[in-house]
Amino acid sequence: MSIDSDLYFSSISAVLGPVKFRANLNDYDHVTDSGIIAQLLADNDVASDSSAMELIRDRFVASLSEHIESVGPFRTIHGATQFIDRLRDSKEHKVAIATGGWRSSAILKLGTSGIDINGIPIASCDDSHSRAEIMRTALAKLGDEFESVTYFGDAVWDQRACQTLGWGFVPVGSDLGGIQSYDGIDL
Repeated sequence: MSIDSDLYFSSISAVLGPVKFRANLNDYDHVTDSGIIAQLLADNDVASDSSAMELIRDRFVASLSEHIESVGPFRTIHGATQFIDRLRDSKEHKVAIATGGWRSSAILKLGTSGIDINGIPIASCDDSHSRAEIMRTALAKLGDEFESVTYFGDAVWDQRACQTLGWGFVPVGSDLGGIQSYDGIDL
């Protein structure tokens, strides 16, 4: 995650020049790639148009590609690939991806990390600045009514969005004291 954030913020600076960032990501209303930029433009009195967003996105994706070429793919949490495959093969469960990142950066990172996303609907900040709305969009792409929804996330904004939506939440990674491996996670 840290290299992703570093590349994201350096892409913003490369396109916009010196801008003032808020002290903490939690200080932004929408902690998504497009949501942060929208507020950053307003905070710095920069005209908000789609070209700045597109230039930053393209620069960010190019930076991710360069990082992957020089360092290698983003690593997954142990067992994540197999867990997603089990969900995909299940007759009782469905899987979608909801990300606060852009669709192009998510597809790049997932694809190079070995996760097969064929047939998995993806909702991203291309769909909305709001994380909760992105999550609703991902669910809508699955097309059915569900008895329950469980979201696996690695940040407090994921957890807050799940509380807002009334969804189950499974914390992932050390920041939230969440799971460190998908081995043994039952469907």
